[in-house]
Amino acid sequence: MLVFVTVGSTRFDALVGAAISEPVLSTLRDSGYGRLILQRGNSVIESEEFNGESCTIQRHGVDIQIWRFKPSIQVECEQADLVISHAGSGTILDVLRLGKPLIVVPNPTLLDNHQEELASALQILGHLKATSIQDLASTIASFEPRDLIPFPPFDGSKFSKLVDEEMGFI
Repeated sequence: MLVFVTVGSTRFDALVGAAISEPVLSTLRDSGYGRLILQRGNSVIESEEFNGESCTIQRHGVDIQIWRFKPSIQVECEQADLVISHAGSGTILDVLRLGKPLIVVPNPTLLDNHQEELASALQILGHLKATSIQDLASTIASFEPRDLIPFPPFDGSKFSKLVDEEMGFI
């Protein structure tokens, strides 16, 4: 099975480091994940193994493909059996709309810790699992995708109705 890890367009060294750490890779392997694709964005990896823009290696029984950016991560999200992501709103919505199991790790270094608020709210609604860097391996080990509540499909008519009401058309 395939897990896709993404940090978006920013830098989230802690998530990148955790994703390729022995505890997380061993947990992924033990949970049936043999492949990991890691979109590292501007994050720095302190290892000669991971030099350059992209590389493919094997570590702790998991085949790992690492790259910085692509024009779109749609294909990787569609192919993934599990997505682990920063808690950016765009990534969260894209993955949830695809109906993919999602574990998010808010980046506490960003503006007013806004990712934590979004992750917490969506976890309360049952759409995803939120965790910390320190708890990532244990969260993966105990994660049950079937317990997630499907995210509702987009309904553009609600926004249209709201605008019509505000403009006095209704």
